[in-house]
Amino acid sequence: MILSLLLIPLIAMQFTDQVIWTAADFLIAGILLLGTGLISEIIMRKIKNKGYKAILIVAALIVLILIWIELAVGIFGTPFAGN
Repeated sequence: MILSLLLIPLIAMQFTDQVIWTAADFLIAGILLLGTGLISEIIMRKIKNKGYKAILIVAALIVLILIWIELAVGIFGTPFAGN
């Protein structure tokens, strides 16, 4: 699943100059996706309460999205910002 998601920018790079990813970008994206997937899997296995389970998975996805946006465009202005 992760590899299929990473194929999207790889294919886009073949058709446009708007998508410019380096090997480091692919590595970081893979780590973020794998980490979020593993955290979600742990939550699904360990947490029995469906309400807590949903809240924790949504929180993990929000953290993934915020980190991804920060690395891409720098909404928080950290040294890791992409712009």
